[in-house]
Amino acid sequence: MGRRRRCRWVGYRPVAQFYKPRGVPLSSLEQVRLTVGEFEAMRLSDLKGLHQEEAARRMRVSRQTFGRILNEAHRKVAECFVEGKALSIEGGNYAIMQRNLECSDCGFAWEIPIEFPLPSCCPECGSPIIRTGDKS
Repeated sequence: MGRRRRCRWVGYRPVAQFYKPRGVPLSSLEQVRLTVGEFEAMRLSDLKGLHQEEAARRMRVSRQTFGRILNEAHRKVAECFVEGKALSIEGGNYAIMQRNLECSDCGFAWEIPIEFPLPSCCPECGSPIIRTGDKS
């Protein structure tokens, strides 16, 4: 029996959870499941252009593990493109990194995903003085 998979830390949930070939009913397509961790590896490496070392640090995995996750994600996406399969993005052992925010004036506290830009003011009182802290 293998080891239990460790939690993958991700910046935010994917906007869309499904992709499929145009004009083909989903019910007639074979589906490939891409985990949220694999999606995050592609986002960090391919979209944001981070080196594997930095991307692995952000996901809190080793560089070797990150490379395996990224290779598997690329294989799954290529399989969908080449063989005309549907791609679902779901599941896996992951947690969304959050940033804690607190207004220095009114004390209002809230959280946003770590990858979102910092707001310019408090949504409660409009004060521009906001304290930050990351939550894992």
